[in-house]
Amino acid sequence: MTVAAALLLGAFHGLNPAMGWLFAVARGLQERSRVRLLASLPAIAAGHLGSVALVAVVVEVTGSLTTSTMLSIAGGVVLVGFGLWRLLSKRHFRWVGMRLSLPQLAAWSFLMSSAHGAGLMLIPVFTDLHAGHAGHAGQALSGGLGVAALHTLAMFAVAGGIALTVYEVAGLTVLRRAWFNVDRMWAAALVGAGVLTLLNA
Repeated sequence: MTVAAALLLGAFHGLNPAMGWLFAVARGLQERSRVRLLASLPAIAAGHLGSVALVAVVVEVTGSLTTSTMLSIAGGVVLVGFGLWRLLSKRHFRWVGMRLSLPQLAAWSFLMSSAHGAGLMLIPVFTDLHAGHAGHAGQALSGGLGVAALHTLAMFAVAGGIALTVYEVAGLTVLRRAWFNVDRMWAAALVGAGVLTLLNA
């Protein structure tokens, strides 16, 4: 169940243009280079992995000092609060300049993933791992980092598929006609995950 949840959430993150595939497409179109697009994807995935792995480490460290119930409640409150803030906020994160080095792109991806609460969505998964490995901090931490890696692999695969499809077939014009507000759906999903976490705490 833990692996399935991590993979599904990774696919969901890969679907979201704010998590990076739109940036990869823009870089590819700007340089008229599929190679530039493909080179952008691992850097974006690395930043995303860093953001999610940081949450896994925090859950393990704080979980060793508190009970799993308190950690679940705190995580649920954070999820609901962050999701409501994203739902009610009229602000959109602005795109930065397109000419970035790959390390700068990874740092941008880390910041965007953190700002959109990518790791927060996995709090229920990480707390379940922590509870299942009570007394074995090393196993819980390695399990959490493994889940973060699987999650990012799913995100990378979906984002890469979308980026290549948009680049090769439609270009960015399809986004002006057919794309829906993934950011709002993402915020609602955060709230839903938080509510479920609180109910199961």
